[in-house]
Amino acid sequence: MAVKNRSKVCLIISAAIMVIALIMTITGNGINLGIDFEGGLSMQYDLKTAANKDDVETVLNGMGVTSYTVTVQGSGNNEINVRIKDVAKDDIQNVQAEFEKGIQEKYPDAASIGDVNYVGPVAGATLVRNAIVSVLLASVLMLIYIAIRFDLNSGLSAVFGLLHDVLIMLSFMVIFRSVIQMNSSFIAAALTIVGYSINNTIVIFDRIRENAKKMPNAPKEEITNRSIRESLGRTICTTVTTLITIVALCILGVASIREFALPIIVGILSGVYSANMINGYVWAFLEEKRRSRKAKA
Repeated sequence: MAVKNRSKVCLIISAAIMVIALIMTITGNGINLGIDFEGGLSMQYDLKTAANKDDVETVLNGMGVTSYTVTVQGSGNNEINVRIKDVAKDDIQNVQAEFEKGIQEKYPDAASIGDVNYVGPVAGATLVRNAIVSVLLASVLMLIYIAIRFDLNSGLSAVFGLLHDVLIMLSFMVIFRSVIQMNSSFIAAALTIVGYSINNTIVIFDRIRENAKKMPNAPKEEITNRSIRESLGRTICTTVTTLITIVALCILGVASIREFALPIIVGILSGVYSANMINGYVWAFLEEKRRSRKAKA
């Protein structure tokens, strides 16, 4: 199978996705932050019968609540999870009591299950900060490791691909904000994809290093093409088997599982895309620049 350098086209596509997300964010349609980040109240109830989402939303609207999420789940779809943003800590008991009164008028046997969880805005801000620090720290440590294990240009290319994948995940979170909320599960997904993306890239870079020794005078782009082609079978097998599992979880899992699975699916596809279509060619470009500077000196 012939492999050609399409990195410029791929970078244009990635940039277009990021620009769309940036424009949506500037116009006030950015990431749909869940209560883990913005703060709010989470309540779970067993209605003892099949839940009607419209009934639950009617109760919330009657309370004057405008910023909320209702998820129907559980066996027989009789369990609901209600998340209400912008609830002051002093109002938790009042909001819960008013909601229970309204929901029991429609579902007399409804009962609360589990604890009522409240997340304050300070905790949400701390979570955002820790998430950013985690990704940046992982990037720096991976750059150091790959630079030692391979070379500096390989490290720079791998980190470029890593940041690309995280930005693509964030962009899709913006574009599909009506479907996906960003909660703490997104942080777990982002860090998982950081490791998955780097693993794909390392496999190809290891093959590039072997081929560079066999073809010392060949153009770096040719070495990259050959390395990607030789790794393609492994890439397809690992990606398809991983996606089968994650897609099954996304389709059959409850809402909290879907909040984790959807970003993972986007991240896996982005990681394979960047590892095979972008990162190796960034390395080739940097190596040719280094070779050119060395020749002039």
